[in-house]
Amino acid sequence: MNAFYNKAGVGDVLLVQLTPETPSEIRTETNGDVTVIRDAESGKAAGFNLFHASSYMEAGQDGRVEVDEALLDGLQRAFEQNGARFDFEIDLSPKFVVGHVLSKEKHPNADKLNICQVDVGGETLQIVCGAPNVEAGQSVVVAKPGAVMPSGMVIKDAELRGVPSSGMICSARELDLPDAPQEKGILVLEGDRKPGESFAL
Repeated sequence: MNAFYNKAGVGDVLLVQLTPETPSEIRTETNGDVTVIRDAESGKAAGFNLFHASSYMEAGQDGRVEVDEALLDGLQRAFEQNGARFDFEIDLSPKFVVGHVLSKEKHPNADKLNICQVDVGGETLQIVCGAPNVEAGQSVVVAKPGAVMPSGMVIKDAELRGVPSSGMICSARELDLPDAPQEKGILVLEGDRKPGESFAL
């Protein structure tokens, strides 16, 4: 789940994205200030808009809104007040985490790509990575599927040259960190870092 607010550009509307994929066809359901956007074929909710958002909760500054228990509580109250129904069992686990590169092997169909198995705490993700400095044994920053990069790009499960890839191993520049080096390469974390711990942008 990702939430965005831009009063100057869009108005007093909280925009919530529930899935990384945009349905090819949508249908909407409106109850008062709540509009739920669904996949027309499956009926699955893809997102919703909460109009007059500041009357229901502290919307904060323009930009990406942190999804936490307080936001979910506010959304739940807003839905109840508008007679709209929604299951607010949302995954609040961090989307930017420390990963430990367990292994690296060459991509069979691309000279500059490698297939990495990355421990992100509780699960191992297969990530296709083109960084020249990625190696087994490194602690790195992983953007898991559903993460929104500072550029606005949403990370999705993908297939790169025929190999499934789930998430992205990030560079300092992709994370928009201050003093990020201009040369290509992932950010390698120093010190004792635990796989799965949150990495705050």
